[in-house]
Amino acid sequence: MESIQAVKQRFGIIGDDQRLNRSIEKAIQVAPTDISVLVTGESGVGKESIPKIIHSLSHRKHGKYIAVNCGAIPEGTIDSELFGHEKGAFTGATQTRNGYFEVADGGTIFLDEVGELPLPTQVRLLRVLENGEFIKVGSSKVQKSDVRIIAATNINMQESIKKERFREDLYYRLSTVEINLPPLRERKDDIHLLFRKFASDFALKYKMPTIKLQDDAVGLLQKYRWGGNIRQLRNIAEQISVLEQERIIGPERLKEYLPDIGSNLPAVIADKKKESDFSNEREILYKVLFDMKSDLTDLKKLTLKLMESGNSKKVQDENESLIQKLYGDDDGEDVDAEELEALNDERLEVLQIPQNSPKSEHSREKDKYYFAEEIQEEETLSLQDKELELIKKSLERHSGKRKAAAEELGISERTLYRKIKQYNL
Repeated sequence: MESIQAVKQRFGIIGDDQRLNRSIEKAIQVAPTDISVLVTGESGVGKESIPKIIHSLSHRKHGKYIAVNCGAIPEGTIDSELFGHEKGAFTGATQTRNGYFEVADGGTIFLDEVGELPLPTQVRLLRVLENGEFIKVGSSKVQKSDVRIIAATNINMQESIKKERFREDLYYRLSTVEINLPPLRERKDDIHLLFRKFASDFALKYKMPTIKLQDDAVGLLQKYRWGGNIRQLRNIAEQISVLEQERIIGPERLKEYLPDIGSNLPAVIADKKKESDFSNEREILYKVLFDMKSDLTDLKKLTLKLMESGNSKKVQDENESLIQKLYGDDDGEDVDAEELEALNDERLEVLQIPQNSPKSEHSREKDKYYFAEEIQEEETLSLQDKELELIKKSLERHSGKRKAAAEELGISERTLYRKIKQYNL
């Protein structure tokens, strides 16, 4: 069995991180077997090196090694690529074609981005893993293939299974042994080693002096988040090697090549949204509806008082805050009394209710269309439940302080108090 250091030298792997060494050690240990392996890790961490290590150290090393990028093959042709097709199986199939599983018989197939496989293809792949059998597209003949499968993915497979994008039984078949490669930001001591290696390679390639970093620049390099991992580091090393005239690079110059250097500070990202926030679009829509409903209710009350009293000046004085809420402009200026009186007169005229002669109790009983305050507007149960939920959340956030909760909900404190009594909170 080869040592970890010998494998690193053979495959050009740079770094001495403990997790990286453990991943290589697992690859060396499973290589002599035919166990299926799933390589996981972010994009750009070098997952393609692990299948090469496993294949070269296995008894299949003299067989074919085929790497397939599942995400790059169109859904309509991926079955044909993997399992082959018969002549005339579909439009354009002018001759019989052997698929990768037939060509790589006795060797190894590396399925990169296996999480992108369509569900029908996953069923076919599961059958190959279980008993080595597959059927060409357009054929009814069952064929056998002795192929070792190594898969890799950069997506969260458990999430894909929950969303029914990936079969759970196939996942457990592929991940008999799972090898995870750490992201570059967790291998801080390896970052400068990799940069020096890339800088040396590009200096040789472009026939120019090697780029070197000042100590402060090295520190900046290690603190950067590296969303693209080793691939991104390699690209930046190449850019600097080609574009910079000065071969000693300081932190200020290096910052120009690190995108969004100010926004890559560590941050805690919640897995779930807080239940109390209003970031959900549906909750925002509900809140707008409640604001409109509240304004409409206040407007009905004000109109009813005007109809019963007939004295718009008195109603205005008694309900100044309510009128300000309904009709006040953005600058907080009061509503002009004459405009309000004219508006009210117009409404009363439309309703054909005389201002100075409110209806008697007897006439109210006879007129079933009288606008009584007791008549409640019908609303759906879901809307009431949502309103109750928003009020509860707002009160919890503000420790029961009604004024602050009312301001957040966009209603008056009095209206909030009435709703609290209505819902027995």
